[in-house]
Amino acid sequence: MSRILIVEDEADLQQVLEYHLRRQGFETRLAARGAEALRLARNEPPDLVLLDWMLPDLSGADVCRELKRGKDTARVAVVMLSARNEEHDRITGLEVGADDYVGKPFSLRELTLRIQAILRRGATDARDDADLLENGSILLDRPGHRVQVHGKDVPVTGLELRILALLLERPGRVLRREQLLATAWDDTEDVSERAIDAHVKRLRAKLGPAKERIETVRGIGYRLRDD
Repeated sequence: MSRILIVEDEADLQQVLEYHLRRQGFETRLAARGAEALRLARNEPPDLVLLDWMLPDLSGADVCRELKRGKDTARVAVVMLSARNEEHDRITGLEVGADDYVGKPFSLRELTLRIQAILRRGATDARDDADLLENGSILLDRPGHRVQVHGKDVPVTGLELRILALLLERPGRVLRREQLLATAWDDTEDVSERAIDAHVKRLRAKLGPAKERIETVRGIGYRLRDD
């Protein structure tokens, strides 16, 4: 049974989400504040966090950022919920590490399908037996969900790991944004290619001295420089 942490300060919506997700077979925990959500997630990492952007103490973006930085919570999937539906808001949510961004008001059925898709991708990653991918100072252990640069662990999200794996599998080849997009999301209809740029930007930042290995091919996509 997948565990979902619902982080929502609006009591009525929190109850609706809890009731609906439990009926769908999920185990749920509740938090109304960002600090409480971080404490619960760190003590017992859930499979997914359903995270409201507007919280009384910390913003959802800050909570997401902290989750993705944590050694024990970096792999936790995050779905951001927000009434802020402009494209730049969606991009910001993805830049801080959210796996998906759902605007309010939303359909409970659509939300459930998005959650199921993200959890399904995570399960597929865990079963993948492609073992190790290595290029230069970058080492990716896909079954272990681990990335190292110069022998030091780099915490990455499941989405970032999939993007990096695709680049490592095809060193020197240009991968179009739509290829990366198809790898990252099951349903790409409502996701712009700028979302891929946001995730690659975050991945580069995490790779530190190896970040220059991922090259931008203007107007097309990205390439891993093969040294």
